[in-house]
Amino acid sequence: MFSLGAKNPVIGTACITIDRATDDVYRFIGIGFFQNYPRWSPEVIQLESLTDGPVRLGTIARQVRVDQGHRTESKFRVNVFEPNKKLCFSGVSDPYRCTYEVADLNSGKATRLSFTFELLEIQLFMRPFEKLIRAVVQDGADRTVRNIKRLVEIEPTP
Repeated sequence: MFSLGAKNPVIGTACITIDRATDDVYRFIGIGFFQNYPRWSPEVIQLESLTDGPVRLGTIARQVRVDQGHRTESKFRVNVFEPNKKLCFSGVSDPYRCTYEVADLNSGKATRLSFTFELLEIQLFMRPFEKLIRAVVQDGADRTVRNIKRLVEIEPTP
């Protein structure tokens, strides 16, 4: 059968060591998500929770981003919320997933942050640019962990 192109996901992943305890890092990423996400991802120009209460499993949010001059709006749902371990959200109508995982290092004196962004499907008209898209996604993953590290390490310890 004739194939219109690969449907392999585009994945960018990056890891970094942060000189803070795991609970401090997770508090910044997970608990303080709505305050801090636009700080570590300046492409986010608007972010709002569509669900009452704090971030938790099932929280739905809306974001407006400007990436490479291209404005997009999407809704996403928190589908994993494991304190001091993992936060994951997925697009409600757009095929993407973001995962943040933290792990204790050096007896609680540092944290290993792993971030993965998955673009689960590329639209047909974008497939000729797949190699460029993969490079941009990887660059974004690298920048995300560097930004989180910088911001967490300058935050006062609670």
